[in-house]
Amino acid sequence: MNNRNLARGLLLMAISLLFGLTALHYPIGDFSRGGPGLFPTIVSGLLFIIGLATAIRARFVDRVPLDINPRNISIVLGSLVGFAVISRLNMMVGIIVLVFVATAAGTSYSWVRNVKISFVLILIALAFQRFLGVNLPLY
Repeated sequence: MNNRNLARGLLLMAISLLFGLTALHYPIGDFSRGGPGLFPTIVSGLLFIIGLATAIRARFVDRVPLDINPRNISIVLGSLVGFAVISRLNMMVGIIVLVFVATAAGTSYSWVRNVKISFVLILIALAFQRFLGVNLPLY
C-alpha cells in the first residue's frame, strides 16, 4: 500500500475502533443522563466515519505516495514527551513547549504562528478548567 490517504483513513478507523470498543465496557446511559462510555463512543464513532470517508475518497483521487520521515516522527514524539513532563509542573509552559517543538517538524516555521496557536490552546485549557471544572495544573 503506497497511498497516504488510504493509510490515513485506515489508521483513523483503527484508532476509533480501539477506543470505541474500549468505551463499550463502560455504561453508556442515554443522552439525558450519559454514562462514562457515552462521550468516547460518540467521538470514536465520528472518527470512524471520518476515517471511512477518507479511505473511500482515496479511491477517487490521485495517489499520494506514503513516505515516512523518522526525523519528523521523533520531533513530534519528543514534543509530546516534553509536554507530559513539563505539564506536571505547569501546563501552560508545557503547551508552549509542545507547540514550538512540534512545529519544527513542519515545512515552514513561524514563531508568530506558534505564539498564536499557543495562546488559543491555553485559552481552551482555561475554558476547560473554569467552565467544565477539569482539574488542570495551568499555573
